[in-house]
Amino acid sequence: MVHPLRGAAAVVGVGLTPFGELTGRIPIEIMAEAVHNAVGDAGITIDQIDGIFGSNFSDQLMPLTIAEYFGIKPRYMDGTNIGGSSFVNCLQSAAAALKLGLCDIALIAYGSNHRTNTRRGPPPHGYTVETVYKPRYPINGYALAAARHMHEFGTTKEQLAEVAVAARQWAMKNPAAFMRNPLTIEEVVNARMVVDPLGVRDCCLITDGGGAMIMVSRERAKDFPKAPIYMLGVGSATTHNIIGEMADLTTTAAAQSAPRAFEMAGVTPKDIDIVELYDAFTINTILFLEDMGFCAKGEGGAFVSNGNIAPGGSLPVNTNGGGLSCVHPGMYGMFLMIEAVQQLRGEAGTRQVAGAELAACNGNGGFLSSQVTAIFGSAATL
Repeated sequence: MVHPLRGAAAVVGVGLTPFGELTGRIPIEIMAEAVHNAVGDAGITIDQIDGIFGSNFSDQLMPLTIAEYFGIKPRYMDGTNIGGSSFVNCLQSAAAALKLGLCDIALIAYGSNHRTNTRRGPPPHGYTVETVYKPRYPINGYALAAARHMHEFGTTKEQLAEVAVAARQWAMKNPAAFMRNPLTIEEVVNARMVVDPLGVRDCCLITDGGGAMIMVSRERAKDFPKAPIYMLGVGSATTHNIIGEMADLTTTAAAQSAPRAFEMAGVTPKDIDIVELYDAFTINTILFLEDMGFCAKGEGGAFVSNGNIAPGGSLPVNTNGGGLSCVHPGMYGMFLMIEAVQQLRGEAGTRQVAGAELAACNGNGGFLSSQVTAIFGSAATL
């Protein structure tokens, strides 16, 4: 039986801002540029939007701010914040709302001045039993996972470095990426240590940036200028909030969210042409490839080696350069979805993966806490 949400909604517009340092601009202003570009891409006007989806660490009432700033009178809103995976989660909510007729044109949007905002406070994880130990959030949690994976499966720093180098090689093909200079395995391995075993090149960027998506129902999707890209499947899961409650540091909730998404989409990992993962740290890519079924548990280090996920490898991963080399303004989930859409449209320029029809995305929030997996497909996959 085909799931009612399979192909029920499609992305018909995307918009991005420049990445890096957008000095003097607050998050809503950065978001506004992305929204302007997405609206233009979809060939609509702002007043046609009646569904608002988005969140931001800097504003807990983000949907209300968006509505007020743009003068939108929404029929449906959702601002659920589950960390960096929030926007992939918004995709699920928007598709359901469009399917049920609760809105006609949905906007998912994000903007952040995470790099140039000099008044950043502590991360929004609140006080926990771990706080008294003064952990270095959020990297301490990811370093724990990396150390455990290395201990349990023999994963090496060189294999972690393969992830960073592959991301940089993709970024070098992307004129919009923030870091495009060449990077070697040796440079990653020998980079300044941040939290053992993760060095500075194992860590994502801190940038400003914004992104936006316009979605409509399947019935309306062909009425827009660009080729619609359909949401074929989506699944969400969580196993913990604080890292001390993660039952197995080597297995994330993507092991639950991904099978749900693949089942809804009616495809398997072997069918996927491109993969876009929330690579806040190099260990993320290895964990998610394993948990999503692209390789067996414990084999992720070997899988990413020898350029297998880099340009020319057997599985294109993070084709824009990812959070490690392209953009990471605090919450990255929006950008991996937009890259998937641009690839499936054939609009990715020199980094374009030839013949790409199916993309798998995985958003991550907190300390490997929330996972939301989405499968996108072109019209040929319906």
